[in-house]
Amino acid sequence: MKTGRILTYSLLTCASLSLAQAQALTPSEYCDPTISAPKAIKTMTPMPDGESYLCIGTEGKTIDRYSYKTGKKVETIFDVETVKGDTKISEFDGFSVSDNGRALLLWNDSQGIYRYSFTAQYFVYDITRGTMKRVSSGGAQRGAVLSHDGTMVAFTRDNNIFITNLDFDSERQVTEDGVAGKIINGVPDWGYEEEFGVENTIRWAPDDSTLAFITFNESQVPSYHFDIFSSYCAPKPEYDLYPGEYSYKYPLAGDNNSVVQVKVYNVDSRITKVMDLPIAETDYVPSVEYGGSSDRLMVMLLNRDQNNLRLYNVNPGSTVARLLLTETSEAWLSPSAYQMVDYRSDAFVIGSDRSGWRHLYEYDYSGNLRKQLTSGNYYVTEYYGYNASTREHYFQTTQNGATERNVARTSASGVQMLHPEKGWESASFSKGMQYYVRTWSNAVTPQQYTLHSLKGKIADLEMNEDYAAKYASAPKMELTSIPNAAGEQMDAYIIKPADFSPTKKYPVMLYQYNGPESQEVRNRWSMGGLYYIASQGYVVVCADGRGTGFRGRAWCDVVYKRLGTIETEDQLAAGRWASTQSWADPQRLSCFGWSYGGYMTLMELTAPGTPFKAGVSMAPVTDWRFYDAIYTERYMLSPRQNKEGYDSSSTLLRTPNLKAKLLIMSGTADDNVHIYNTYKFTSKLTSEGTMCDMMVWTGFDHSLRTCDVRSVLYRKVVDFLDSRLGK
Repeated sequence: MKTGRILTYSLLTCASLSLAQAQALTPSEYCDPTISAPKAIKTMTPMPDGESYLCIGTEGKTIDRYSYKTGKKVETIFDVETVKGDTKISEFDGFSVSDNGRALLLWNDSQGIYRYSFTAQYFVYDITRGTMKRVSSGGAQRGAVLSHDGTMVAFTRDNNIFITNLDFDSERQVTEDGVAGKIINGVPDWGYEEEFGVENTIRWAPDDSTLAFITFNESQVPSYHFDIFSSYCAPKPEYDLYPGEYSYKYPLAGDNNSVVQVKVYNVDSRITKVMDLPIAETDYVPSVEYGGSSDRLMVMLLNRDQNNLRLYNVNPGSTVARLLLTETSEAWLSPSAYQMVDYRSDAFVIGSDRSGWRHLYEYDYSGNLRKQLTSGNYYVTEYYGYNASTREHYFQTTQNGATERNVARTSASGVQMLHPEKGWESASFSKGMQYYVRTWSNAVTPQQYTLHSLKGKIADLEMNEDYAAKYASAPKMELTSIPNAAGEQMDAYIIKPADFSPTKKYPVMLYQYNGPESQEVRNRWSMGGLYYIASQGYVVVCADGRGTGFRGRAWCDVVYKRLGTIETEDQLAAGRWASTQSWADPQRLSCFGWSYGGYMTLMELTAPGTPFKAGVSMAPVTDWRFYDAIYTERYMLSPRQNKEGYDSSSTLLRTPNLKAKLLIMSGTADDNVHIYNTYKFTSKLTSEGTMCDMMVWTGFDHSLRTCDVRSVLYRKVVDFLDSRLGK
């Protein structure tokens, strides 16, 4: 296609330059995500008319409306300089639009809480009148949600829910029992946010007559504490001499989770009712949504073992719940499947792995299966929506293979891919599904963004030719396959130095993540620290072994109740395969991983007969008893239910086997995988007289995304491997 030819020409032109002519990339240009990522288009917010979308202006001071038909700007609908009235702002961090397209909800002064959540100051802008109102002057708000008609905003503050009526300039308190560390109304606790991806549970009914929400009682959830230090990256003068303390509710595997209730508040009567659902104290509620009608609240209940899901249709007025659907599994139920749900006025679509592959199923609101929309030995990985005019469903699939993604649609003749070429494709659709923005890349082509109607391409939005030219001399990813311990083929990639010579012997680093249903080997563009490591003379190898995703449930379910064991066998097999390649120096074979991958590094280095001579473990779990309940028990059950599985997966019981050189690292402010994991492991080594290298990232959380610290991390990885394995 045209866009592919243009970019391929650009890559070939730049690649023809000699390495001496090409300007060397700096560590930051490889490792810092703010620099190394290709250009992305502005976030596009579809308007209700289905014909236009909104984007933040170039200077970040305006919100502009664009036409889908032309891809061109139509008008500026908000400008901080032209707001009428007394309420004004000089900047904003983000916005959303009401369902009727008449109001904008804007926020600024955002202060992060956990991975996604934040507090902020919220404002509502009336597009027609050109005036703006502050949502509340009583303190920072969290999780603000506009009503469909744009006249009300529901939000939380101090664990309670409030509603502001913009027409009457009034603020009403909906709940009064919110208490820090005990009762949370409307917004999730740490576990729901981190492991179910729930950012907010406040839901307006379609007619704005009621407000549904979840109450979390975390009174019996144990608290976790760690020190807060002032770092040079994020100075906190108040902690320069004495560290502070961070405390939050974090249930480890087997500990108490929040006890939840689903409630509905009637806006007119001001009465709150608890929905009559059979929720056990140990159950989760991973989803609450109105099902296309104000008298239909759809509530998912999930048992603690996460292998039994029940979907209820609840009447908010009578509180009566009716069971529509039950889903069970012999292993675990994946949130990526059952949270892929879309409720329309007459039916709903939900994802399921029941066939051994992930597909879409359409039900009516009596619980009757209307139709299985997709089938076959592939996964549906995202559902985009239903086009009522064409009666087609749009979604993303792995029909071209597990490492590929394509956008497809249902049709009278079956499932059809919109663009069948291989690579990594996704789409963002307009309201009504008549237009979409296509994002595409592959392993050697940076992301390209194009605007389409259902009839064809309208415009190129961002093709990243300049970016492609800049990184033309960087190492490239090669997709391949590697046999695992059972003789099956694992999807894999290899990144070689740009000046690779088949006659030389190279140090090899095996990189992995390998968590359940994860994926590292993808036919898409990426640029990061692994490419920097390759640029320093290493061959980087990565293989997705058993337990990873998109190869069918039989492939991933084999790790159930025994995390780390089967995966380690496959990664050792990948390491042994790499060591036999003609370009590999088997005496300089290493492994590296982050988070679950850091755990895998420790498991591999402590495996009897390991081929690895050195390894780097970043932010590892060292025993699954030290990690959060929702994630861990999904795959392992509780320590009481599965003691043998926890013991066999613990790195702490394998430390006497450590003979390889080890660098272990963690951030002191990691609220996800606590640094205690690293302390526990190094303490065990010390007690056994074993030495390792260690580096602590003061004040940093799990991701290390600020202050270009990732450049330092990957430079440290190379320095450690060079010094321990020899250059």
